[in-house]
Amino acid sequence: MQIDVSIVIPTYNEKENIERMITKIEKILQKNKINGEIIVIDDNSPDGTWKIVKKLQKKYSNLKLIVRKKKLGLGSGVMEGFKIAKGDILGVLDCDFSHPPDKIPLFIKAIREGYDIAIGSRYIAKGGIKGWSKKRIITSKIATLLAKPIANVSDPMSGYFFIKKEVIKNFSLKFKGFKILLEILAKGNYRKVAEIPYTFKERKRGKSKLNYKEIVEYLMQCFYLYLLKLRRCIWKKVRL
Repeated sequence: MQIDVSIVIPTYNEKENIERMITKIEKILQKNKINGEIIVIDDNSPDGTWKIVKKLQKKYSNLKLIVRKKKLGLGSGVMEGFKIAKGDILGVLDCDFSHPPDKIPLFIKAIREGYDIAIGSRYIAKGGIKGWSKKRIITSKIATLLAKPIANVSDPMSGYFFIKKEVIKNFSLKFKGFKILLEILAKGNYRKVAEIPYTFKERKRGKSKLNYKEIVEYLMQCFYLYLLKLRRCIWKKVRL
């Protein structure tokens, strides 16, 4: 069977969510007649997430699994999934249901209609956030403002997105953290971007992966991408 869409799910200690998520996505693909595959990239979860996926592979022939030796970062996990993907459309979402899988057909529809990237946005009409503290909301908005000069979309921090495979042709990831979309927007090959509204819901099961190390890495990522953009601007002026 030809694969049109590849959906990557990076995981670390998601045993409470992984079976529900895979089952949900499988139902969505079948209902919408989408020829797709699911690729789980697990960083050797101590809770045995990968073992559950391995059992599910007996039920779902389109389910792939890569188990890495240790925790190597969400961004690098996504890229590893993209490398083995057979689909011309690549997508990524979290396993904790903070990204509603019901929206998947809307992302695919946007790409098929000619958009190169479709981003799940919390910060446009009909989008939103539920379950966050005021402190986390403020932190997210500050981080979004920092990213605006790099990628002029409403939610460059989103972890829920789909792209055409050509967008990351010859693309190399500099940072392994969880804001891979920001780097794709800064360095990828694309013209048209669609933004799909969704409501981010704080996870009900398991623990959040966000920590101070991730925040520091994000700041370093922004600094690197600022320099990259500045270098490109200077180069354009020199060529003129």
